[in-house]
Amino acid sequence: MNISLPDSMKSWVDEQVKAGGYGTTSEFFRELVREARKRRLQEEVDRQLLAALDGGDAVPADKKFWLKLRRDAQKRLSRDGRKRR
Repeated sequence: MNISLPDSMKSWVDEQVKAGGYGTTSEFFRELVREARKRRLQEEVDRQLLAALDGGDAVPADKKFWLKLRRDAQKRLSRDGRKRR
């Protein structure tokens, strides 16, 4: 994948690579993509929570609920990690 940037943006990225301790520009961009993915996932969780609250279909947040949520999240993260390889 090639990315074209204007000189001003390229200079900024180069500065971020140096300041952030990244070994390469590619490492910097991979981190940006990971952060964007996390942000999207959090937005989806927030959207689902708000929809549940608005719809009156709220589930009691007891220990069983949190354990299931954690298992589901771990499965999803594991599945997403395999896709990246």
